[in-house]
Amino acid sequence: MRFVLLLGVVSLFADMTYEAVRSLSGPYLAILGASGAIVGFAAGAGELFGYGLRFFSGLLSDKTQRYWAITITGYAINLLAVPLLALANHWVLAVALIMAERIGKAIRNPARDVMLSCAASVVGRGWGFAVHEAIWIRSALWSGQLLL
Repeated sequence: MRFVLLLGVVSLFADMTYEAVRSLSGPYLAILGASGAIVGFAAGAGELFGYGLRFFSGLLSDKTQRYWAITITGYAINLLAVPLLALANHWVLAVALIMAERIGKAIRNPARDVMLSCAASVVGRGWGFAVHEAIWIRSALWSGQLLL
């Protein structure tokens, strides 16, 4: 259960960083000179890469069984891309960093979910995933993503 809680807290902090950035990415790109079409492209392409890459990341994690390395790589990409957005001096760099953040999430999620599933099997998968999601819901409420 400690691992489930710890992974939930790590996910909470990662979610808080990228959810806060996602809400500001449109106005920030506009400040850097991007048009509305570019903002839409950046959001759409980031989501496309994010969800499309999960399939391949899941295959890689299953083939290599290097769940920790893949998960840490995904979190590291996220932890580098989000703060570097503050240093972006052109919208092209900002778009690349936004896409890198989505790619980092895509890389880490399948491997992280496997580790969470293995850890949750000890306490009950339903209970383990419920605790993990409850921690995420708290971050969604904090960021204003989830309105009740």
